[in-house]
Amino acid sequence: MTPKLIVILGPTASGKSALAVNLAKKFNGEVVSADSRQVYRGMDLGSGKITKREMRGVPHHLLDVSSPKTRFDVTKYRKLAEKSIAQIIKRGKLPILCGGTGFYIQAVVDGIVIPEVKPDWRLRSNLERLTTGELFEKLKKLDPIRAKTIDKSNPRRLIRALEIVIKTGKSVPILKKQPLPYPVLLIGIKKQGQIAQRVAQMIKNGLEKEVKNLIKKYGWTPALQSIGYLEWRNYLDKKINAGQVKDLIVLHTNQYAKRQMTWFKRDNRIHWIQNQKEAAKLTDEFLREKFF
Repeated sequence: MTPKLIVILGPTASGKSALAVNLAKKFNGEVVSADSRQVYRGMDLGSGKITKREMRGVPHHLLDVSSPKTRFDVTKYRKLAEKSIAQIIKRGKLPILCGGTGFYIQAVVDGIVIPEVKPDWRLRSNLERLTTGELFEKLKKLDPIRAKTIDKSNPRRLIRALEIVIKTGKSVPILKKQPLPYPVLLIGIKKQGQIAQRVAQMIKNGLEKEVKNLIKKYGWTPALQSIGYLEWRNYLDKKINAGQVKDLIVLHTNQYAKRQMTWFKRDNRIHWIQNQKEAAKLTDEFLREKFF
């Protein structure tokens, strides 16, 4: 049989992981995570990482593959994802790519080749002096296309995007493509979850302790300057209270979900579904080659 790939995508808290597990159980699959923060060890609650219990015995790949002190980028992700997918196919199983990081998904599906730009530490040091807002405004001027889809509250990504455009003079990604050599079905979930309730549960489950442990071990590394983690910095400096931390995480998560949808809406290959039954039907038809 021809190798095939299922992609489950959508905004944060939309139920992607649960759908991927159900499809994996039904169609003998394994899941490959496409989340730029869940690759980091120890960043569990704040990134919404799936638990062993929620996996229900389905193998998951590309979770906990990097230390938060190590820079992990889309080029590394693509190489690991392609390797995992090939291994799953070799085992005679269905690979299911699941996540909300649109750039990672596009890098795999369309085989976008990212320019190999070596770190410029002097440039980064200068950029790190700017506020997140100033970084975003600078990126809007230099690379308005990337600015439309980037997480504007993530200084690590802003600095890397600026580094690439400053060093190459070109927008990222450079649209040189090496797409996958087999059919891909993209399934999207628009349904927005209850973000406020989800954040409240994260905090109840011990997010503050997780943040403190990570900071004690690694410091405020670029990986930890992301939603769910960076909001705690002012709290730990006693500048805001726990209620304000929660409100900020909810606000930033909602903003991020909107940016995710902006990214995904550009792709007319995505089949947007209303429920899991519809997703299962699409997958069955795809595997039976009733369309494509």
